[in-house]
Amino acid sequence: MMLSKTCTRKLLCAQVCYVLSVGRSIEMKLVGVKVERRGPIILGSCKVKESVDENAYPWGDGVQIAALDENGLIAVDKPAGILSHPNRKGDASGCLLNLPYDEELQAFKLGRGSDAEELVYLLNRLDSATSGLLLMTVNERLRDLIRDAFEKRRVRKVYEALVFGTSRREGSNLWKDRLSVSKSQGGLRASLGSGVAAETKLLSSQPISGIPVMSLLTLSPQTGRTHQLRIQASKRGLPIVGDRTYGNFAKNKHVARSKGLKRLCLHCTETSVEYVLGGKKFHLKAKSKRPF
Repeated sequence: MMLSKTCTRKLLCAQVCYVLSVGRSIEMKLVGVKVERRGPIILGSCKVKESVDENAYPWGDGVQIAALDENGLIAVDKPAGILSHPNRKGDASGCLLNLPYDEELQAFKLGRGSDAEELVYLLNRLDSATSGLLLMTVNERLRDLIRDAFEKRRVRKVYEALVFGTSRREGSNLWKDRLSVSKSQGGLRASLGSGVAAETKLLSSQPISGIPVMSLLTLSPQTGRTHQLRIQASKRGLPIVGDRTYGNFAKNKHVARSKGLKRLCLHCTETSVEYVLGGKKFHLKAKSKRPF
């Protein structure tokens, strides 16, 4: 069913009703019905039978919803340059949502009147320079379930990275390192050799002819450490194109001039998770096409 950009529809489930303003092409499975939509989707929520606030959530510039399930689990697709959450207290601009953020709750806060407040929980993060998919929810019970799924490595994430060099794929395709993170020059910097375990599966490597030699890697991180894919790829002689921290700076300048690649070429293309809520099993899967 196709709806115009100006069309708004109320979708009801057992606990929550959603108001969706439609504008971008995505697929959603809601109460067992496949629905196609076009245009940016704007989400509001409330208890069934209460009035619905139709004011749109202030999504960040270019942020899109890629998938949404009936329990309020949301996969959003963010462009490069957008923060997962504010780096400084009180600075809500340039983020997934232009709203105040509670670091302790790891949630954006949307006030509704003097005695009400709605929370949109952030379930995982991407670096500002990295684009692609990450998960959010408006459901407190679901927040705990999905965060537990991340801790137990039950959330599948797939990334594509454009790198300098070619992978020999010798030995195991599981990258295993130990990684520590420290603050450096006002930001975070990872280093290898000590710290927590960092594991990534190399799913595929596709050489790209030309000068300089590059490859397109498909990677699935098994852990979620800060800058994990960037530093693990760099350590193996495969620095990600456009990486200003762990990359090859001379080659970055060359491809910026010759090919117009001026961004970090790392994109989360797929995320999926299964969970059980109220005795029923649910599965959310979202995909995003890499923009480079």
